[in-house]
Amino acid sequence: MTRFHMKTRILSFVLLFTISALMSSHIASAFSETEIMVRSASMNKDVPVTVITPDCYSEGHSFPVVYLLHGFSDYHRKWAVGGHVGALADRHGVIVVMPDGGFSSWYLDSPMMPEYKYETFVSKELISYIDGNYKTIPDRKARAVTGNSMGGHGAMYLAIRHQDVFGSAGAMSGGVDIRPFPDNWHISKRLGTIEEHPEHWEANTVINMTHLLKQASINIIFDCGTEDFFYEVNCNLHRKLLQENIPHEFISRPGSHNWTYWFNAIKYQFLFFSDRFSQMN
Repeated sequence: MTRFHMKTRILSFVLLFTISALMSSHIASAFSETEIMVRSASMNKDVPVTVITPDCYSEGHSFPVVYLLHGFSDYHRKWAVGGHVGALADRHGVIVVMPDGGFSSWYLDSPMMPEYKYETFVSKELISYIDGNYKTIPDRKARAVTGNSMGGHGAMYLAIRHQDVFGSAGAMSGGVDIRPFPDNWHISKRLGTIEEHPEHWEANTVINMTHLLKQASINIIFDCGTEDFFYEVNCNLHRKLLQENIPHEFISRPGSHNWTYWFNAIKYQFLFFSDRFSQMN
């Protein structure tokens, strides 16, 4: 090996090391992800929660919060995998809170199982904890809730039932009408069977709750892929909101019930929420 080639290799190594160091420095100063345990008095247990704070969190001001709910059979860290959500927290300057909703809670206060009070936990206990321990803007206009699949049902359900808590709501491939799926995803464990307790199913499906909405009472965005088994119920919700003159954004595009679709959809949801947060003043 000539001296020239030796110097070239050394310079290339130094350049590569410098670039790596700069990239590591940038990553180290980016969003922060923390797993915490939040006490639920209503369920008498501690619930795991992942919190992402943006890279600008140390600058001293307060931040809007996006509550992000996972789907059936997943857990609180599922959305955090790969850093997609952390990058969105940095880009839009928001705190992201991802509570564990259990294997199949559907984010309800179950009339069949008193130990399942995930509506109370998310809408009251978790909000109180986050506002008390993080630099949030404690205002409904600075809170959004969204999620995928079961979490999409949960987000719309909680926002409609707690309009004093959330100013914006979204869903991605959400189960916004659970009645066509009486034998799926353990819903009957939370509500009883649809044959024995049809009143529970009618009262706890999102599409039957639109009468609680006043015009522009909350900012709504939801989407679903055209190959998704929830596509028809999402289209039905869209049509019903149009009939009732409830402003909303509905996105329909090719896609299935999978993470490829959701990691793309979440970008538009955060953009929508960020725009609404910016209109607070």
